[in-house]
Amino acid sequence: MAKGIRFASRMLDIEPFHVMELMARAQALEAQGRSIIHMEVGEPDFPTPQPIIDAAQAFIADGRVFYTHALGLPSLREAIAGFYAERYGVAIDSERIVVTAGASAALLLALGVLIDAGDELLLSDPGYPCNRHFARLFEGRARNIAVGPETNYQPTAALVAEHWGARSRALLVASPSNPTGTMLDQAALESLHAVVSALGGTLLVDEIYQGLTYDCAATTALAIADDVFVINSFSKYFNMTGWRLGWLVVPKEYVREVEKLAQNLFISPSAPAQHAALAAFTPETMEILERRRGEFRLRRDHLLGGLRQLGFRVAAEPKGAFYVYADVSQITADSFRFAGELIDLAGVAATPGLDFGTNAPERHMRFAYTVGEAKLGEGLSRIERFLARRK
Repeated sequence: MAKGIRFASRMLDIEPFHVMELMARAQALEAQGRSIIHMEVGEPDFPTPQPIIDAAQAFIADGRVFYTHALGLPSLREAIAGFYAERYGVAIDSERIVVTAGASAALLLALGVLIDAGDELLLSDPGYPCNRHFARLFEGRARNIAVGPETNYQPTAALVAEHWGARSRALLVASPSNPTGTMLDQAALESLHAVVSALGGTLLVDEIYQGLTYDCAATTALAIADDVFVINSFSKYFNMTGWRLGWLVVPKEYVREVEKLAQNLFISPSAPAQHAALAAFTPETMEILERRRGEFRLRRDHLLGGLRQLGFRVAAEPKGAFYVYADVSQITADSFRFAGELIDLAGVAATPGLDFGTNAPERHMRFAYTVGEAKLGEGLSRIERFLARRK
């Protein structure tokens, strides 16, 4: 290291987001003229619905693009509350809703008001990789709960009680989950809330894929209690990834503390993105989104069946999001190396288990069905040819 260069010690614990580096590798090959089928990143290929674009353009054209309230536009907070009431039958005071610069900012705000130095955040393993690093950023630490197909890749009350320690402060779960696409039903959420509350902790629920569910009804943890933190996003179901807009629903006792932190960290969310999002809840937009959800279901069925035919094992079928988490141990002993070979030799990008924790990552890969069925079919054909050459 050059003289005078010093990094904060926390950076030793912050690992790279491998899927982003994998995507960069795929894009470099594309720049050389290679054809790559992208199944690595959780970004829908659908464009932002036109009513949302129209709303953004109308707002920007006026030129009055200024800061909003740190907690977000009151009209958008009310629209989100109305969405919960209409779709899920849950009455939420709009004052509890905090509009954020993406779901990542929502989780940062939640952890910022909950985690002290040395506190533990319990997480599912496998799980979304950035979450454990967010805990570290606040000088806390992640405590992984290894989950597998026997519990639908979700923690149970018994597992939480087993892993809870003297410094445990909160449990974070995801439904639908990344990378597995599995879900927690209402009974499971109630059970987790009960055990965490009995242990003196707080339940946080990542619902950023809410709305993208198949073969089952969507739920929200807000239906079970008022003392949970719920993270959500306009990125996935609403097809607004690049707008960087999400929200956080907090217990009323925490609103002021979250507001202070939001003022200092972010000042306010993007004004154009918020005004655009007001059009996300119109009947016209909802019709577009529900039609796309039907397409996601067809893609899931196509990819799930194709991977199984090729020898990939999927023990817990995804009921939501847009991922298939596959056991590749019958094909390779090193999923990270295999992912690199798939890109270089087959032109297919998928994510190795390394990104999602320490629970047998070498045995697993995540495939995203965020591209159309024709590309999924081509990707499966390329994998089939690649596997045939390896024999």
